[in-house]
Amino acid sequence: MARKILLQTTIPTTEDDWAIARFSLLRDLLAGLTDGDGRAVFEVTARDRAPPGAPDPVLSTLDRSDYAAAWLFAVDTGDGLTAEDCAGLSAFRKRGGGLLVTRDHMDLGVSVCTLGGVGAAHHFHTQNPERDEARRCADDLDTPEILWPNYHSGANGDAQEIAVAGPPHPVLSDPAAPDGRLRWLPAHPHEGAVDAPPDDPSARVIATGVSRVSGRPFNLAVAFEASQDGGRAIAQSTFHHFCDYNWDPACGCPSFVSEPPGHGLADSPEAQAAVRRYAANVALWIAGLPL
Repeated sequence: MARKILLQTTIPTTEDDWAIARFSLLRDLLAGLTDGDGRAVFEVTARDRAPPGAPDPVLSTLDRSDYAAAWLFAVDTGDGLTAEDCAGLSAFRKRGGGLLVTRDHMDLGVSVCTLGGVGAAHHFHTQNPERDEARRCADDLDTPEILWPNYHSGANGDAQEIAVAGPPHPVLSDPAAPDGRLRWLPAHPHEGAVDAPPDDPSARVIATGVSRVSGRPFNLAVAFEASQDGGRAIAQSTFHHFCDYNWDPACGCPSFVSEPPGHGLADSPEAQAAVRRYAANVALWIAGLPL
């Protein structure tokens, strides 16, 4: 039987924003994964949150659902999750559900801070800032209105070469690569900041990138192993690693995006394959399935 997974943003459906319709390539990729007998691995639900002012009916009750895993794209400016939503998500992971939580620069997605465990892995401008004060400075100089954290890994539509941190994690495996490891993720001009919470032994940084502006290394992904505190989880530095515009700029973007796109992914079949492999690996791993 296919495992149910949820792909959800933290904003209501809004055409000129990063609503769930802008993650259609990811949705189709995951819905198209099959097992050895040709059966669908996942049943995918993709939705935006309900209008603000009340708990989201899905997120606030997620622990009582039959979903195996949830992907949360925190694209809000601070009001994306209610206390009830955070409680539902935290209880969902506590009962063994898999979770991916991703955000973007500065305070975009700051409503995830109170999520149990995974929330502590996300650092923002006004809440839970990076512990190293030297990192609290602007890195993306092309958009001065965006304050730290905003690590510049390249243009939207380009690929960034990643480094494996520590022992290679299963979500970074790639049988097609010479060394069996993924080398590429989508680039973004202003990624957010993630790190392993120092008081959580189940968490560790698994992949890092390097700013093309400052040469500063930064974390791309933190993995949480299943433990008594909950199911498997991933904290990702930016939702742009998974959205249509970064996989293919021809898909378009909201009108407020000002930076010109690149074409590094379009020019590299290897990078395109790695990006999709990473998304599939994450989906399988947080759902507790073999890669």
